[in-house]
Amino acid sequence: MVSRKGRKVKIFSALEVANLCGVVNQTAINWIKNGYLKAFTTPGGQYRIYAKDLAAFLDKRGMSDSGEALQVLMEKAKWSVFLIAAADERMSDAIKDELLKLLPGYEIIQAIDGFETGRLLIEEKPGFLLLDGTLPGVDSYRLIRTVKEDPVFGKPFVFVMETEEDTIRAPDNSDGVFTKPPDINKLAETIKNLEKLINAAIIA
Repeated sequence: MVSRKGRKVKIFSALEVANLCGVVNQTAINWIKNGYLKAFTTPGGQYRIYAKDLAAFLDKRGMSDSGEALQVLMEKAKWSVFLIAAADERMSDAIKDELLKLLPGYEIIQAIDGFETGRLLIEEKPGFLLLDGTLPGVDSYRLIRTVKEDPVFGKPFVFVMETEEDTIRAPDNSDGVFTKPPDINKLAETIKNLEKLINAAIIA
């Protein structure tokens, strides 16, 4: 399903829920009818469940194994999407232009503050994030920890940009640190190497 804003929304059928939880289809339907599992019906009368509602149901019932399976289903970052989060728009535009030359198959999106960064991380689910470590109103450590641990973000690779004076404070939970402005050739090469690992994991 695609929302009006164009982003994909993960939806499950009653049968998929049943398979995920290791029960028969009728049991999942009973959960819905009894109000334990929030769902809506299609014009054809079929039950459909949003991922967030299924996650809440699994958490409430302590179904850890099923919850882990759900996380795997939701961990799907868009590896061809790259998000640049930097308040310096001129620098951000320059990075975008150079990256598009070296990574022509990628979609480069931009954010200039913490709010826009959070929105794009959720809606676009980029596979890569280049974060200005001094982005106003953003706690780099907390942001990176959140996107790395919460499956709703797809667990993207996160790179931090800092000045030479600030690199000592770079978050140790990032996937790499670049002096601002970053060496675009080195950044592109890093992405290409990670892309190879991703493709190898998919094939395996």
